[in-house]
Amino acid sequence: MLTFFGLILALVVAAVAWRRGGGDGGFYDGEVYGMTPAVHRRYAAVSIGFAAAFAILLGLRATAPTLVLLAAYVLIALLYLTSFLRGASDE
Repeated sequence: MLTFFGLILALVVAAVAWRRGGGDGGFYDGEVYGMTPAVHRRYAAVSIGFAAAFAILLGLRATAPTLVLLAAYVLIALLYLTSFLRGASDE
């Protein structure tokens, strides 16, 4: 169950990051918080990598490394989402 949750979370964050990587963003997003389109695309690539790892673990039905991988990815996803949300309030 945790592996499936990690896979879905990684795919959602990858989709959001890829979508945000296509535009210039606002002043706070890009200039103040440093969330340029290149940074969004890097987060998307990292999320795709984690999604692939979760898919492999799901296919192998491995449970031991899932919690460690999920903890690492939740930390990355929180860092991305908080950086994104801080700049999302741009007018």
